Amino acid sequence: MTKKIQLTAKGLEALKKELEVLLAVKRPSLVDRLSNARSQGDLSENSDYQNAKEELEFLEGRIDELQAVIKIAKVVNSDGNGNSVGVGTKVTVRVNGVKTTFEIVGDWEADLTQKKISHTSPLGSSLVGKKLGEKFEVEAPVGKILYEVIAID
Repeated sequence: MTKKIQLTAKGLEALKKELEVLLAVKRPSLVDRLSNARSQGDLSENSDYQNAKEELEFLEGRIDELQAVIKIAKVVNSDGNGNSVGVGTKVTVRVNGVKTTFEIVGDWEADLTQKKISHTSPLGSSLVGKKLGEKFEVEAPVGKILYEVIAID
């Protein structure tokens, strides 16, 4: 049995849009570039041909990867009741007197710069299932950090 990859609806849509751009825009552009470079003659000394070929191989790998993920993706939505943390919920925690809000997402959509953390990350997995007011510790390189759940959306 193939393991399903959990994603939010937004995350799945973002992956589908990326795939669409790769297939409809970037791949044809690279194929044209490769064709033009090939028509310039001696391929052994043609750096544009080699670069285009490598870029196309990388792009094909990304397309295959996205198609595989989309095929086995499972959209997970929070229950919306705000009672417990799960994939698709936003949770505000307090740590050392500072409030921070995170969105719990699937592995493929995690982006710490946007405060989107994976449900399988150390903090994310510790948060999943927690309820309002719960306190918990997470092991970090600097030692154990105490968190308190103060809001769930």
